[in-house]
Amino acid sequence: MTKPMDEIRDLVSRRAVGRRTETPVPLVIMKGTNPTSMLPSVYEPMLCLVLQGSKCVVIGDQAMHYDSASYFVSSVEVPASGQIVDASPEQPYLALSLTLDMAAIAEILIDMPDDVVVCSGACFGVSPVTPELADAFLRFARLIERPQDVRVLGPLIEREILYRLLQGPQGAAIRQLARPESRLGHIRRAIGHIRTHFDAPLRIDELARLAGMSASVFHRHFKEVTAMSPIQYQKSIRLHEARRRLLAEAGDTARVAFSVGYESVTQFSREYSRQFGASPARDVGRLRDRMAGDIELVEG
Repeated sequence: MTKPMDEIRDLVSRRAVGRRTETPVPLVIMKGTNPTSMLPSVYEPMLCLVLQGSKCVVIGDQAMHYDSASYFVSSVEVPASGQIVDASPEQPYLALSLTLDMAAIAEILIDMPDDVVVCSGACFGVSPVTPELADAFLRFARLIERPQDVRVLGPLIEREILYRLLQGPQGAAIRQLARPESRLGHIRRAIGHIRTHFDAPLRIDELARLAGMSASVFHRHFKEVTAMSPIQYQKSIRLHEARRRLLAEAGDTARVAFSVGYESVTQFSREYSRQFGASPARDVGRLRDRMAGDIELVEG
């Protein structure tokens, strides 16, 4: 497996421009030349394949470390904090990020045997790369330098990558999330509702009805999937959205706090400082300085 991973790393190293590089295929190249502090973000369903260096991701109270020849998967939208641990200008952190297309996964499941494994844990994790997954990723990465082949070959190889992923340790959770009628599919529906209505009061009974569960069962399963309670999840989504709004446009803290659903500016500032390690004004100023130096808040 070393040879395919080495070839992917060399190709990605040639193509990486700055912190984040879009490619002709649905792969994003991530590069870091120095270790970082914990950077909060909201991870969409995605797969991150590490090629060089290492990273730590914290979701809820769970910390996961992954390095070369391993991959991280989040099959549900979840607030997280990521930190590049091992990186230098000579040997930068390098990774590939692939957004998980649940519609494409659902199509693949039609041709696969029914999944008899029930997932009852978190819908994120780290696993070692298999030779089959490495080979598929190598052929997908080669298309970065063959854009004329992407339209025909890209969807076929992406489908193979998703198929290999479904066969791996994270496959049970991804299968259930791709099936709307499954228990985890119902939790994902509730997650979508929270993200859409994050500025409204959280009503557990309403979310439980949406998921087709009792309030107590819903609360337990939600925490198993996301590593946080529904209230913690909503709070994190509110704070990330407030941070985005403060960065995107000049505005006073009170206006932003009220716009994301807070009724108390004092409470907002206190929870913001707890989440991001600094007051809103100081944090935003620090982020603008970082972004000016090409240090972005990114996944992968």
